[in-house]
Amino acid sequence: MEACSHTDKNWDFGTQRAAGIDVERLASLKKIIESDYRNIVGIAIAKDGRLAYEKYFNGSGPEDRHHLTSVTKSVVSALVGIAIDEGYIEGVGQRTLDFFPDLIGTETGELAGKTTLRHLLTMTAPYAFADWREPFAELCASADWERYILGSLGRGGPLGRFKYSSMGAHLLSCVITRATGKSAREFANERLFAPIGIREIPDFAMEGFGSEELFGKGVRGWVSDPKGNSTGGWGLALTPREMARFGALYIARGNWEGRRVLSEAWIDESTAPSSEVELRGSLLHYGYLWWLSGEGETHAYMAQGDGGNAICCIPERRAVVAIAATTAPGAPDSLTLIKEQILPTLAV
Repeated sequence: MEACSHTDKNWDFGTQRAAGIDVERLASLKKIIESDYRNIVGIAIAKDGRLAYEKYFNGSGPEDRHHLTSVTKSVVSALVGIAIDEGYIEGVGQRTLDFFPDLIGTETGELAGKTTLRHLLTMTAPYAFADWREPFAELCASADWERYILGSLGRGGPLGRFKYSSMGAHLLSCVITRATGKSAREFANERLFAPIGIREIPDFAMEGFGSEELFGKGVRGWVSDPKGNSTGGWGLALTPREMARFGALYIARGNWEGRRVLSEAWIDESTAPSSEVELRGSLLHYGYLWWLSGEGETHAYMAQGDGGNAICCIPERRAVVAIAATTAPGAPDSLTLIKEQILPTLAV
């Protein structure tokens, strides 16, 4: 599958001055990253539909794809929207269990039958594990992730309260496959990536399901579970330019060079506040697998992942900031870098 090339002229490096950014002020970014954000491997900024700035670190280059960790979730959100737009899924109010009739016998909890796709998208599905203590080891050791997750659903915790869960995002990937007949990777290649000029994402050949295979630096395609379902909570690898293209699709209101890829209604709905999250003493807002800026700040929504991986969409500046980073203990939050060093360089 060949990616569309008619927009490549806007994604060549060297168009900064025409893109409305302060190049001189951005010149200090390299030194700051090398000093304080040493795990960042690449950054790309798109403004007004074109590549405005890019820089690479730690031996990385523009063609290198990097594992985006939980940024993958926001891509899955877009795929759910496309599947709804195209009639594969009725809507976010559809019951999760409707897609798994062969697993109805799984010992799901009482609230599982009331859990909808919207609960999965907003991280408000009920699970027994404590907040931020998801049982990854048990999930990865399972031969059937669908059955394991459904067996955990509704067995503890209230329905409607935020509880961060990669399992819920993975279940959405499985829903996409059951609704469309294609893995999330295949569906994305056809309906999302190719239309916006992203080359085909290959299947990542799984040699095991340990931490390194699932989360490691060697991830270069899209990781899958033991049954072949693309992982929904992590596992996708993209270049910073490709990350910026994905964000630019949202800034363009789902229309890419005259082609409708994603509906405006889905963009509005999925990036509106749906859940409230108290984290490190601050009250944050969450959409459909997107993090939202706080009150009083420049409106933005972000796909975020471990290590500082991020795609930050800033509609009023018509800009996207994409950051790829390796996971590292104690890695600083890239949001501070974006707010303090990058946002002031972007013209309104």
